[in-house]
Amino acid sequence: MSSPSVLVTGGAKRLGAAIVRRFAGAGWHVLIHCNRSRAAAETLADDLPSAEVVQCDISDLDDARSFISTLADRIENWQCIVNCASIFEPDDVTGLDPATNLQAMMINAAAPTLMAQTFLAQARSNGGRRVIQITDQKLANLNPDFFSYTMSKAAADIAARMMAMVTDADDRVYTLAPGAILPSHDQSDEEAQRSHLLNLLQRRTDGNEIADAALFLAEGPLASGQSIYVDSGQHLLDQPRDVIYLEREGDGA
Repeated sequence: MSSPSVLVTGGAKRLGAAIVRRFAGAGWHVLIHCNRSRAAAETLADDLPSAEVVQCDISDLDDARSFISTLADRIENWQCIVNCASIFEPDDVTGLDPATNLQAMMINAAAPTLMAQTFLAQARSNGGRRVIQITDQKLANLNPDFFSYTMSKAAADIAARMMAMVTDADDRVYTLAPGAILPSHDQSDEEAQRSHLLNLLQRRTDGNEIADAALFLAEGPLASGQSIYVDSGQHLLDQPRDVIYLEREGDGA
């Protein structure tokens, strides 16, 4: 396979699917990772010029490592992994829920870190290797909501920056931090439309902008360790709560 390959975790739906479409449109062979969304992943793959579906429950770290090793054995030109799979569940800053925390830390932090390490150790590439960890603008614009989710994204961010310090000359590790883009948690479409305007530009950031940024990181000249925020300036604000609740409480103005 002469074209470069990219693995997008959580690639069947939402931001992951937008990233998959963008890479496929740029001539990449896309591996669409899913866990329980195989039907959606296969439907997406059928619409693309070069794509396949790969399935793994990445909450099992042994399975996640083996999954990457197996792909590395058979893919000849694997140039990029985009770790987009994530869970976003609420728990309280004054009372951490152990089950919620464990799941968030495993799926949002430990698994993508382990998968990135395995990819960098084993994947074969004709043009260097790129790791793109999807984080969140929330890390620069902290609020106390979604406590374990935020902890896990912070851990993933720190791990990516540490890995970037020791990459080989041809390899890069990046973070990509979206803002509020798609309906989250229990939001309706109408609530999302209003809450997603709560940024400096007072516009709704589009998922395709995240996909464009991911492709730029995969193909562009940035040095390892850099991060891109795609959030219409949301990370430059000081918002006391998640925009879900700011909109509901009428405090977003």
